[in-house]
Amino acid sequence: MKAIIPVAGIGTRLRPHTHTQPKSLIPVAGKPILAHIIDSLIDAGFKDFVFIIGYLGEKIQTYVEDNYKHINSTFIMQTVREGIGHAIWMAKDQIGDEDQLLIALGDTIFDMDMKALMEIPHSTLGTKRVEDPRRFGVVELGPDEFITRLVEKPAIPVSNIAIIGIYKIKEVAALMEALDYIVENNIRTKNEFQLTDALMRMIDHGVKFSIFNVENWFDCGKKDALLETNAVLLKKAEFVTNNLHFENTIIIQPVNIDASCRISNSIIGPNVSIGARTIVENCIVKESIIGLDAELKNALLHDSLIGNEASLRGLSQSLNLGDSTEINFE
Repeated sequence: MKAIIPVAGIGTRLRPHTHTQPKSLIPVAGKPILAHIIDSLIDAGFKDFVFIIGYLGEKIQTYVEDNYKHINSTFIMQTVREGIGHAIWMAKDQIGDEDQLLIALGDTIFDMDMKALMEIPHSTLGTKRVEDPRRFGVVELGPDEFITRLVEKPAIPVSNIAIIGIYKIKEVAALMEALDYIVENNIRTKNEFQLTDALMRMIDHGVKFSIFNVENWFDCGKKDALLETNAVLLKKAEFVTNNLHFENTIIIQPVNIDASCRISNSIIGPNVSIGARTIVENCIVKESIIGLDAELKNALLHDSLIGNEASLRGLSQSLNLGDSTEINFE
């Protein structure tokens, strides 16, 4: 069984970070978004992966090949981004005669029992109830709890059950037929070939889809969402770095700090991730993600996303204030 991971998006909502690296390689809780996805699928027993790459795709391929030598990886270039449905359709030669597929979108971190999902006897979509379903594909259920309708980002939602980007497909031939149909007939929604349209065609032809509720799901498409995801994941023991000792520095857990960092005269945390070889001097940093090889000096940071090799030098004052003096630097 293969896992298909589309990672061809530009990530415009994460500019300027995605000018130089793909969205899926932005770090969260100590490792890239894509690594969280791959690791969870490997833990569930997956060994064969197909990555649909596009924008800065060579960086994704290099990262996977350097860090996951033990998996079977295939890379397909989507030169024209025309939707998730089109991305999966491009992988048809690699999908071949697979009896099952798992599709996982490359900008979503999910915390779920993947093995339990794989044991469900029907094709299944990972879902979660959300407050504003207009941002997502949503499903409508029939009395038998099978999906009767799928709508991509509806202006008037048919339900609040959102599709979170995990799709287990048992009827692979039916999926490829549906994708062939919408591409060959130029059937688009919001000017793209949508996977939801192909799935809806499968349902119309009698394929049964159930849902699998996912408790923790993190859509990492925006800065605020990345920082929130970082904070949530750092509450899990496996992402926290313990036994940290830096010169004249206070660490407020939870944090994830690479051992190669040089930190002095600072207060770090809570909810901070710092990448390899970063230098931090005379700083207060909380609720932030700092990339690798960055340099921060004399800075007060909160709710910040600092990229790789970035340099930030703040203000350092030496003051001699007389009685009844007030200075406001705000």
